[in-house]
Amino acid sequence: MSEMRTPLSRVHGLGSAKSGSGHFIAQRMTALALVPLAIFLLASLVAVTGADWQTAHDYVANPLSAILLLLFIGVGIVHMRLGMQVVIEDYVHGHGLKILALVANSFFAVLVGLTCIYAVLKIGFGS
Repeated sequence: MSEMRTPLSRVHGLGSAKSGSGHFIAQRMTALALVPLAIFLLASLVAVTGADWQTAHDYVANPLSAILLLLFIGVGIVHMRLGMQVVIEDYVHGHGLKILALVANSFFAVLVGLTCIYAVLKIGFGS
């Protein structure tokens, strides 16, 4: 007996890994969120260019600046991890090496993110 399902109904489950479209959407949404945050970062860099250390410190210690920098860091790190995950999945062959690279990618993203967040918080709380 032949199957009466259409091709669309057979592939309706988001692909073989069941997460491809969610990953795609997350990567695009982080890219979209990074546009205004990157503009803020560039404007901040222009604003403190040529300023003394105390002025730059005070700029980063401003609560609004600190929050926007933390958002940039958080969204940027997530976007970086997602992008590198795609590169690793597409170009690293060998199951063990691929798993190792994916784990290293996640640990690297967490390490860089926590380091940047620590720096902004340390400046923000004035220690």
